[in-house]
Amino acid sequence: MSDLIGSGRIVDLIFALVFIEAILLYAFWRRTGRGVEPLAVIANLAAGAALLAALRSVLVGADPSWTATWLAAAAVAHVADITYRWR
Repeated sequence: MSDLIGSGRIVDLIFALVFIEAILLYAFWRRTGRGVEPLAVIANLAAGAALLAALRSVLVGADPSWTATWLAAAAVAHVADITYRWR
């Protein structure tokens, strides 16, 4: 288990789950017309994915500038998400 975490592969597995979640939410919305609109889902999941990427960069010992970059990307995606929902 510690190898799964230390290597960052745990984050890769979570990325896969996030991707599956996005597909299922889109399929549900497309089929029923209910649920969260795709643009709102994209902005929200992008913020989460960027935070996961920041976590992965820390776990694998990447240069701190990568962590900062991913955190900045998460902030931008979060602002986009809030802006979209504010309407």
